[in-house]
Amino acid sequence: MNKPLPDLILKNVARHITMNQEETACFVSFLKPLTVPKKEFIQKEGQLCRYINFVHSGTLRAYYTDKTGRESTIMFAVTDWWITDMFCFINQQPAMLTIEAVEESSIFQLQKNDMETLYLKVPKLERFFRIIFQNAYVREQLRVIQGLSLSAEERYDIFLAKYPQVVRQVTQKQIASYLGITPEFLSMIRGNKRKK
Repeated sequence: MNKPLPDLILKNVARHITMNQEETACFVSFLKPLTVPKKEFIQKEGQLCRYINFVHSGTLRAYYTDKTGRESTIMFAVTDWWITDMFCFINQQPAMLTIEAVEESSIFQLQKNDMETLYLKVPKLERFFRIIFQNAYVREQLRVIQGLSLSAEERYDIFLAKYPQVVRQVTQKQIASYLGITPEFLSMIRGNKRKK
């Protein structure tokens, strides 16, 4: 996979702010392109969380591993999405989450220190990332409320609508861990859907 060109990330940024040529060049100069093979990690639990990542192509999965070794998928990130361990990135602490490539992926990474430098050099980027962080907070709050108020089948339907391309890339076990149910229960839900 060739290293990505910054066209998609610039379109992502342009949805919220407008940068001139000089500002764009400054922003791009801080981006680190990276190709991540399938099943490789861009962050492991316990490592200092230094980067926020933009998915240029492919799919990433962030998950938490409990003391028994059970994985709980916190989020998937597909093309044109951002992903990090937000709490640990903001506070520059060891990561609570592991982030791996579900398939070969190309990403852009932005280091926390560089982000702070960019806020000074291109102040409008602070507005952009505020919007990105707000959207992430809203998304996670809705997910928690859905987990408390909706059935597993309803949550699965929302997952299918939100991540249609992910369903073919990830295992049933990973989807079940995202939904907070067992793979066996997910299998039953899928079987019932096929019968309808």
